[in-house]
Amino acid sequence: LGLCVSRASASVLNVNCCLVLLPMCRVLLAFLRGSQKVASRKTRRLLDKSKTFHVTCGVTICIFSVLHVAAHLVNALNFSENYNEDFLALNAANYRGEVSQLYLMSVLVPGLTGVIMVLVLFLMCTASTYAIRVSNYDIFWYTHNLFFVFYMLLMLHVSGGVLKYQTNLEEHPPGCFNPNKTLQENMTVPKAFEEMFPDYTTEPFPEDLSVPEPFVQNNFMRICSEEPKFQSHFPETWFWISGPLCLYCVERLYRYIRSNKPVTITSVISHPSNVLEVRMMKADFKARPGQYVILHCPRVSTLESHPFTLTMCPTDTKATFGVHLKVVGDWTERFRDLLLLHSNQDTEILPIFQQRRYPKLYVDGPFGSPFEESLNYEVSLCVAGGIGVTPFASVLNTLLDGWKCYKLRRLYFIWVCRDIESFRWFADLLCMLHDKLWQENRPDYINIQLYLSQTDGIQKIIGEKYQALNSRLLIGRPRWKLLFDEIAKCNRRKTIGVFCCGPNKISKILHKLSNSSNSYGTRFEYNKESFS
Repeated sequence: LGLCVSRASASVLNVNCCLVLLPMCRVLLAFLRGSQKVASRKTRRLLDKSKTFHVTCGVTICIFSVLHVAAHLVNALNFSENYNEDFLALNAANYRGEVSQLYLMSVLVPGLTGVIMVLVLFLMCTASTYAIRVSNYDIFWYTHNLFFVFYMLLMLHVSGGVLKYQTNLEEHPPGCFNPNKTLQENMTVPKAFEEMFPDYTTEPFPEDLSVPEPFVQNNFMRICSEEPKFQSHFPETWFWISGPLCLYCVERLYRYIRSNKPVTITSVISHPSNVLEVRMMKADFKARPGQYVILHCPRVSTLESHPFTLTMCPTDTKATFGVHLKVVGDWTERFRDLLLLHSNQDTEILPIFQQRRYPKLYVDGPFGSPFEESLNYEVSLCVAGGIGVTPFASVLNTLLDGWKCYKLRRLYFIWVCRDIESFRWFADLLCMLHDKLWQENRPDYINIQLYLSQTDGIQKIIGEKYQALNSRLLIGRPRWKLLFDEIAKCNRRKTIGVFCCGPNKISKILHKLSNSSNSYGTRFEYNKESFS
C-alpha cells in the first residue's frame, strides 16, 4: 500500500509541477490575451484565473508532497522487513530487519534530495501566506525564487532507481523455476501439498526431463532458462517538467534581453496620500490600456522587482508612458527617496538633453490583465478602491485620445476613497474627459460616481477647477444592489463587463451581484485584478 500511495502521489506531483509554471509565462499569456483570433473572450477570461490556477497547483504540490513523504517512510520499513533472498537485486536494504533501513532514504540520492526539497517547499509555502506578503514582501520574493533549486533537485530526485522492472520476462517468466536447482532452493512446498501428493520429490530434475504439455499449457509450472535480470525505471518526471521548464527559461531569457536597456525617466510627480507618478520613455515600447509592467531599479534592490499598472500608454503622437505607485513598503520607500532626491519634487517635464540624472530603471513588459477587455464591451462597469484606480486611468487616458474606434459605448466609473485628497490623483483627467465628451455631444458616454467614505476636509477639493466633479461626489459607500439594478434597467438584455480593482470586500460583493439574476435580461460578466 505504501508503494502504491507513493507512486500515485508522485504522478500527481508530476502533473502539478508541470502545470504550476505555465501561469508564470507572462509573455505567452499576454500574447494569447491580446490575440482576438487565437483566443475568444471566454478563453481570455479563463486566462484571468492564471494566478488562482498557480496557487491551486502550489497547494496541491504541498499536500501531495506530505503524502509522498509519509508513504516513503512506510516503504522504508517495508523494504527492511520484506527482504527478499531470492532476488537480491530488488532489495534496497542490506539484510532483513536492518535498523538503519529507516534512514536509508536519507543516505541515497532520492532521500537526500527529497529532504532538501521538502525544506525548500516549506519555506516557499510559509512565505507565500498573505501575512508574510503584506508585512515583508522581500521574504516572499526571495524564497519564491528558490523554485529553480527545487526543480534542479527534482531532476536528481528521480534518478535514484529504487524501483526496478524485469527485462527478461520471456526467458524467466514469473513463477517459473530453474530445473538445475532444487525445489527447496527455488520454491516453498506447502505441507498440504505434500499430504496430497506423497510421491512428490524435491530431488534435482534429470537433464532429459520433459514436462507434459498440459502441465505447461495450464501455467501450473514453467521452466526458466536463465536468472531474472532487473533494470531501474526511466524517470517519467523529466517528460513532464522538461517542456514547461524550458519554456519558462526561454521566456525569462527573452524578457531579460527585452528589458536590458534602461528607460528614460522624463518626470517624477509627487501626489497627495503618498502616491508617486513616474513618466518614462523607451524606444519601440507599445502597450494596450489596462496592461502592467514590472519595474526593476538596481539601486533599490539587485534582484527584487514589482508590477505596476500603466496609467498612461504610449500612442502614435506621444511616446511617454507612466505609472502611479503608492508608497506602502520598503521597496517603494527607497524608490521614492531616490527619485525625489534627484527631482527635488519638481513636476516640470524637461527636454531630454536637460533632464536630471535619475537612477537607472528597467521596465519588463507590458503584460496582459483583465482590464484590457473593458474597451471590448458595449457597456462596462469599472469599480476602483483607492489606488486600485490605476488600471482604469490608462483606459480613461485612451478615451481622451479618441473613443470612436472602440466597441465601448457607455462606461460606468465608480471610485471609492477614504480621504478627499486621493481624488486629486486623476481629478484633472476626469475633468478633461468630461469636457471633451460634452463638446462632442456625448455626455452620456461616461457616468462618473465618486464616493468618499470619510468627510474630513470635504471642502478642500471643491473649487472652480473641479466644478465638473461636484455633483458626482457622494458621501458614504455605494449601495451596490441598487446600483446594479439601475444599470441593468438602463441596459436591458445586454452583456455588461464588470471590472474591479480594490479591497476583497468590495470584490466579493460585486462578484456575488454579477452572478445573480435580474428581471431585465441583463448579464454581468465579472473581472478582477489583484497583485496581492
